Amino acid sequence: KGIFPWFSEGEPILWWSPDPRGVMYLDKFRRTRSLAKLIRKNPFEVTVNTCFDQIIERCASIPRDDNGTWITRTMISAYKRLHQQGHAHAIEVWYEGQLVGGLYGVNVGRVFCGESMFSEVSNASKVAYWYLVELLEEAGADFIDCQMQNPHLASLGCEEVSRQKFSEMLAESTLSSLPVSVWLPRKL
Repeated sequence: KGIFPWFSEGEPILWWSPDPRGVMYLDKFRRTRSLAKLIRKNPFEVTVNTCFDQIIERCASIPRDDNGTWITRTMISAYKRLHQQGHAHAIEVWYEGQLVGGLYGVNVGRVFCGESMFSEVSNASKVAYWYLVELLEEAGADFIDCQMQNPHLASLGCEEVSRQKFSEMLAESTLSSLPVSVWLPRKL
């Protein structure tokens, strides 16, 4: 239905459906020259679903301006269960054998609902996003739900659409699913 939790520890769970909504049309992803050059240099190893638990834990622990996180222990447990059930997925970025970046989210139909990302070295989360877009394009996905646009996502090509338009897109995109093989653990 396009709602998602967003709250701080000690507050009640609040459900959000923002208007406008941030979405990434896969064909509008900005493959900048500098990022393309980095991808060609290939300093990173990128995997899918090989260490979901580590990704969500790292996303929960990144420093934030408000010193909090919506990724509480309860939410971590819920997303880990979603991963075990085959709904939540991660893209992981490695450098010299160390996990340095990644992202996770939930796949619903032909939509990937992005939840969070982290980067411990320059551009690692952008590399994860690049590979996510490539993976989703190849699988026939429609778009990425970015929830709310921010400057980082806007720089990658995220656009805003009305809640009404998002609801229509979501309804259409949940009529069929991506192949299960998209999310098999592997190196990309």
